[in-house]
Amino acid sequence: EVQLVESGGGLVQAGGSLRLSCAASGLTFDDYAIGWFRQAPGKEREGVSSISSSAGSTYYVDSVKGQFTISSDNAKNTVYLQMNSLKPEDTAVYYCAAGLVTIATMTHGSYYGMDYWGKGTLVTVSS
Repeated sequence: EVQLVESGGGLVQAGGSLRLSCAASGLTFDDYAIGWFRQAPGKEREGVSSISSSAGSTYYVDSVKGQFTISSDNAKNTVYLQMNSLKPEDTAVYYCAAGLVTIATMTHGSYYGMDYWGKGTLVTVSS
């Protein structure tokens, strides 16, 4: 059974930092791209960042470039999202998801081909 478990969310003041973790199990890590997504109240879910370790590629939606950094620890089957200089508009439930590296895509916040999803972790940024 594939499982993705997010952790690291919480309440932080504007300008602060958080590091989210996504621990994956039940899949061959190198075969999958792992993405981070967020959904703010009343808004659609958007793709924030993704990483494919086997392809050596990363993606960031324009709104988080220079602010968020995605990385992976293949030995731990874990992907991280380091979020710095957080703003109230970053408040959302953050999800990670996995899709086959040959199929999954993410561009301009849209995404396709994510097969497995975590339950999400809430990030709240206070002003």
